[in-house]
Amino acid sequence: MSNDLPLDSMSTIDKLKVMETIWASLRDAPDLPTPEWHRELLAERTRRLESGEATTSSWDDAKKRLNELGNEN
Repeated sequence: MSNDLPLDSMSTIDKLKVMETIWASLRDAPDLPTPEWHRELLAERTRRLESGEATTSSWDDAKKRLNELGNEN
């Protein structure tokens, strides 16, 4: 199957919209298995959170830290 898109003439916004459409169609695909390494990574991250080795941040705090890092350069 060929779905040639005019990528060279598409704006970045249009490309992102196409990507969002593709991801939305894949999100609930029953034939898309979760790789074992995903399960292992999630289990490790859960373990680290539960043991206190890792913490979480609110989205507002994370954005603030990212903006501060960007301003350092």
